[in-house]
Amino acid sequence: MKAVLFALSLSLRIIGVHGDLIGRAQSIAVTGILICDEEPARNVKVKLYDDDAGLDLDDFMAEVRTDEEGRFAITGTSSEIMAIDPKLNIYHDCNDDWIPCQRKLSVLVPKEYITGGTKARQSYDIGTIQLSGSNPGEERDCFNR
Repeated sequence: MKAVLFALSLSLRIIGVHGDLIGRAQSIAVTGILICDEEPARNVKVKLYDDDAGLDLDDFMAEVRTDEEGRFAITGTSSEIMAIDPKLNIYHDCNDDWIPCQRKLSVLVPKEYITGGTKARQSYDIGTIQLSGSNPGEERDCFNR
């Protein structure tokens, strides 16, 4: 029984790592505006991931930085057997003073914005996000600079 469970676990891990070989391409696009104390949050790093659970690491899809007005538009594609779980990570230092590492805010993207294929046909607009103060689910991240 242990051998069967090990083989199944190993197979799922291999499929997770090499899902692009047997999975289907899925795309997502997200737009939004980031502000810090009512000022545009300029040059803020925004990354798009396929949020994977368990032993499978999140799949990196794309990275952009906000413009002079705090705006961003990001599009990414990932191949998976099942539907992707798109997640946007925002790494910033708004009102952070000298505290080490960056603040990381994660935003889950609704599945209805996923498009089959390599080109997103619609975009999820997250609106305007105020980065000052604390946001639910926010944490510190020292490794994504």
